[in-house]
Amino acid sequence: MRDTGAGRPVVLIHGWSCPGQFFRNQIVGLQGDARCLVPDLPGHGLTGDRLPQSIEAAADAVHAELAERDISDAIVCGWSMGALVAYSMIERYGPDRLSALVAIDMTPKVLNTSTWQNGTLNGLNAELNQVFLDAIVPDWPKLPGRIASRLFADGLPVAQEQKERAAQEIAKADPVLLKPMWASLTAQDFRPLLEDFPVPFHLVAGRRSQLYGQGVHRWHEENVPDFQLHLFDRSGHAPHMEEPARFNALLKALIEQA
Repeated sequence: MRDTGAGRPVVLIHGWSCPGQFFRNQIVGLQGDARCLVPDLPGHGLTGDRLPQSIEAAADAVHAELAERDISDAIVCGWSMGALVAYSMIERYGPDRLSALVAIDMTPKVLNTSTWQNGTLNGLNAELNQVFLDAIVPDWPKLPGRIASRLFADGLPVAQEQKERAAQEIAKADPVLLKPMWASLTAQDFRPLLEDFPVPFHLVAGRRSQLYGQGVHRWHEENVPDFQLHLFDRSGHAPHMEEPARFNALLKALIEQA
């Protein structure tokens, strides 16, 4: 786990195929305000194959790192899959080490069903998900560019350098390790936890997200206690990368709260 800066702890938990360096804007931008703790989850970055590839194992590992460092009063920020890891950690160990949760453009249940249409906007369900799972390893050379493109705002120009850098980082991942992590994240349903969430909850979402839409925002507004929605007009799935100054300002405001 990267551990940089000084001040109130901010735990930055990355998304699927996008390891800790995708929070570089926060690590640099919050240096004088926060102690940034940035894990690489199972199957990713420096952690790689050292742990079982599951949301639960990731939650256990992050909690163990926080306990070892005696971290408390932390703001935990989970992007996409990272939000699910944060939920799992709270579900398994309670909320004592954190004071607030920031989820970045995420739903509590990724797969759509006949009774749940607030999963991914492309209609991913169990059947289609199995097709994707079967394709992750053999089709991996084609996927990093596609994944990178879907991170950013729909309908707005993206700097080619930014997109290429994201694709290059994603391409470093091992699809054999990513596959079970994807299977685990798409098996999760954290709606019951969020409906009785124990700490203030902030959802940061891009208005132009290619992954999740307004239905996800409404569900949170209607079901999550002590909830605030923060919409980023020029962002897609990665507001912390697309509008980093505004995102960092939000984190700084939370840091300054008692």
